[in-house]
Parts: sequence; structure tokens; C-alpha cells
Amino acid sequence: MPTPSILLPLRNPIYRKLFSAQVIALLGTGLTTIALGLLAFDLAEDDAGQVLGVALALKMASYVVVAPLVAAWAESRSRKNLLVGLDVIRALAVVSIAFVNQVWEVYLLIVVLSSASAGFTPAFQAVIPDIFEDVEKYTEALSLSRLAYELEALLSPALAAALLGVLSYSGLFAANAAAFVCSAILVLTTAIPAAGAGIARSQRGFARVTSGIRQYLTVPRLRGLFALNLAAASASAMVVVNTVIYVKSDFSLDDSDVAWALGIVGAGSLLVAITLPWVLRRTTDRLLMIRGGLVLALGLVAATLIESFAALLLVWAALGVGLALVQTPAGRLIQRSGNPESRPGLFAAQFSLSHFCWFVTYPVAGFAGAAFGLHITAMILAVLAGASTLLAAALWRSPSHLPAQPAGNT
Repeated sequence: MPTPSILLPLRNPIYRKLFSAQVIALLGTGLTTIALGLLAFDLAEDDAGQVLGVALALKMASYVVVAPLVAAWAESRSRKNLLVGLDVIRALAVVSIAFVNQVWEVYLLIVVLSSASAGFTPAFQAVIPDIFEDVEKYTEALSLSRLAYELEALLSPALAAALLGVLSYSGLFAANAAAFVCSAILVLTTAIPAAGAGIARSQRGFARVTSGIRQYLTVPRLRGLFALNLAAASASAMVVVNTVIYVKSDFSLDDSDVAWALGIVGAGSLLVAITLPWVLRRTTDRLLMIRGGLVLALGLVAATLIESFAALLLVWAALGVGLALVQTPAGRLIQRSGNPESRPGLFAAQFSLSHFCWFVTYPVAGFAGAAFGLHITAMILAVLAGASTLLAAALWRSPSHLPAQPAGNT
């Protein structure tokens, strides 16, 4: 039986080990996402949404600030050493969260953990196009990477539900720390390709740090991606911040139901990730991603009508579909918009700018939920998602509506 195309990248031994590291780290991070919501509920109860909103806003602020700094600093340094060191820092930070009993301690450790992730993730993403230069193979690798995210979203809640039957949520933090250590070992034993020479080494200071962002914002397709990032952030903020409030406060259910509700988002995205390589051979990235933004906006409108756990699961699954449609093809856009030397800066810019969007939407989801209720919050985020999708369509025009331009700029 022939190997499914989405699994073909695993034949490459370098990608196979990096993919394994990604899956292990993601699975552990999924446990922490669930545990963090439960910790916030223990520390603040009905104000858990606000605590989680602030914690996640600090996480996003760290991502926005640190990613370009690390990208500039790491240009002439070993990517392997960078990735391993940041995994170790993440392991130490996440295990420490299990011992906090004050809200400010949660905030401090979130900043440390997020700063390490802000350096790790774009550096990791920039390695993949250096392994697969062919666009079809890279698309398959992207889809497999996205599949890992969705399987994590599906399996982490199931694993968390099982573990919470015998452990407190502190054990989930310890499991994530172990996952980061395993990731570090796998990266350490992988022959990672050397980075390009860099496009900004002649620059200094602020110009060098911001070179990736400035290049990113000159490309119409990436400006459209920036707007779509805001639509994705609106939907995921509603899910991440307020699922625990829906399940435990509105529906009076238990911790394992929080895990299952978050897992259904991954189930929706999983359907997209599996079929995406086939779909992208028959349509354009732009059309698919704009439709994904519309799915997110409509899904958030539907969230204003949620009155039961079953309705929550249905709407959350639809949001999972929309998130995958918007987020999975993003790497293809970056690959087409730069060369091996400029891609690390572009990936860092995408990481930083996309998380700036979460920096905006997480506090909205938390504070609006506490002040106005979840239904009004969903409508606010629906308007934001719809407006940003329309903006993306305007910024990233269809080639048939554009004058001739050099390849790579649309």
C-alpha cells in the first residue's frame, strides 16, 4: 500500500526527528494549557477569565518583543545549540509553575516560558524549508506539522482527562517539563542544516532587529496574512480564555469536560489538516484562507447562541476548521516571499506579528467576558474577525485584479 502523501516527509531522517521533537513538546504544552486554566480557576474562581487573559496577554507580549531580538541575535550562531538551550529553559520554567500560589508568580513564569518559546518556535520553523525546498514537499511537511498541532489538541485533552483522574493538575506541568527535555535530546541528536548568511548583518541595532518585520510588511500577501492572523486570534482567544468559564461556571461540569471541550477544536482542525495538500492543488492559498476567516467570524456569531455543552462542542469544532484553514498555509506564503537567508527573519516576523494579535484579543476575551458576559464577548470578537478578514481580502488582492508584478511580491 502506498504511503499517504501527508506522511511522505517522514522519510527524511532529519525532518522525522524534528517532527518527533515537535510532537512531544506540543503534547506537553497542551497539558500545560489545560492545567493553566485550572490553576487560574483555583486562584481566582469567577475571575479566572481575567487572570488567564492577563497571563496570556503577557505571553503574547513576550512573543512580540522577544522573537525579533532572538532572530537578530542568532543569525551567526548554531541553531542546534539555540534550540536545545531554549528547550531546557522551557522545561525549568514550566515545572516551576506547579509550585506557585500567587497570581503574580504565574505572570512571572509565563513571561520566562514565553520568552524561551518566542526564540524557539520561529527558529524551528525556519529549519523546515531548508530541508524541503520543493514547494509540494514543503506543503506536505506543513500539513503534517499542522496535523501534529491538531492531534495535540485532540490527544492532550484526552490524556489530561485521564491523568486528572489520578493526579492533580500540577502533575500536568511536570509532564510538560519532561516533554521539553525529550525535545531537547532529539534536537541535540539531529543534523540540523546550517542557517543562511543573513540579510541584515551589515545593519546594527534597531534596524537589524526589525529588518524581518519591515520586509514582511512590504509583501501584499503577507500583509493579508497579518490581517488574517487577527481573525484567528479572535477565535482562539474566545476558546482558550473562556472554555473553562463555559464548562465550569455556566454548565457546572468538571475538569475533564474542560479538556474534552478544548479537544473538539482539534478534531475540527484535524479534518482540514488531513485533506489540505489535496485541496491546495485545486484552489489558491488566498481563497482558502479568506474562506477560513469567514468561517471564524460566523462561528463566533454562533457562539453568541451557546446555551448547552453540546452546542459549545459544535461551535468549537467549526472554529477548529476555520483556524486550520487560516493558519496551515501560512508557511507557504513565507516560503514564497523570501530566500533561505531572509526566511528566518520572516518567520520571526510572522511569529511576532501573529502573537501581537493574540496580545490584543486575549485581554478582550477575558475582561469583556467578566464585564459583559460570554455572549456579548463572542459578538465583539466576531465583529473583529469579520472586519479583519475583509481587510485581508483588500490588502491581498487576487492576481487577476493586479497589474503585473515581480514574482514573490503578491
